[in-house]
Amino acid sequence: MTEKAFEQERIRKALDEAAPDLFMEQIEDAAFDLLFMEWPMAEKVSITKKERTRQAVEQAAYDLFMKQGFTATSMRQIAEGAGLALGGIYNHYESKEEIFLDIIQERHPFRQILPLVLGAGGDTPEEFIRNAAQGMVDGLGRDPAFLKLMFIEIVEFNSQHISLVVKEIAPQLLPVFEKLVRHHKSVRPIHPAVLLRSFLGMFFSYYVTGMFIRSSVIAKLMPKDSFDTFVDIYLHGILKETK
Repeated sequence: MTEKAFEQERIRKALDEAAPDLFMEQIEDAAFDLLFMEWPMAEKVSITKKERTRQAVEQAAYDLFMKQGFTATSMRQIAEGAGLALGGIYNHYESKEEIFLDIIQERHPFRQILPLVLGAGGDTPEEFIRNAAQGMVDGLGRDPAFLKLMFIEIVEFNSQHISLVVKEIAPQLLPVFEKLVRHHKSVRPIHPAVLLRSFLGMFFSYYVTGMFIRSSVIAKLMPKDSFDTFVDIYLHGILKETK
């Protein structure tokens, strides 16, 4: 066995050892030469022509849906937006609704909410709720098209596709709210599903009512900390505590 092969074998054995101190000892003793280590090659992620075409179709459809709605958008317009002949688009999608379904599954606001809620920190339930709500406003508030997509789904499809998204994200969100109820005595014993629904309702009602009052006298009267007050009302209600 060559000297380099011997050193490599020593390192491999050290990696197999459970004791960290022994591993460090082996590493310090070894003539560890990075040049002879066989590092795995990074896999190249290649996108096929078909995938690129589908992405172009989805983007063109998304832009058109946001601008003029689902019903008013034609397959011909989507094909033109994607740089395809009308017949070419049917090689990738059978219908306009199939395109919309892919868009809903990839871009629905609920999908964007998931990482924002899961990433919210806080030592107390109140801190968590405030951080999660603020994260959602900051994240979704930058792109009003998120909610516009949701409205298209509600108005033009009677919410028939949203169950597919909820089915995917609910198992990841529900445990978060179940933990709030189980491990924090300050939280009332509310069913986790109701707690999750009320939290989402709080966010969407804040955002939607903001759209309703935009450019109105009510909007001008809103204090700068209106969102904090909104969350405070969600957490504590509107009635003063009675002794």
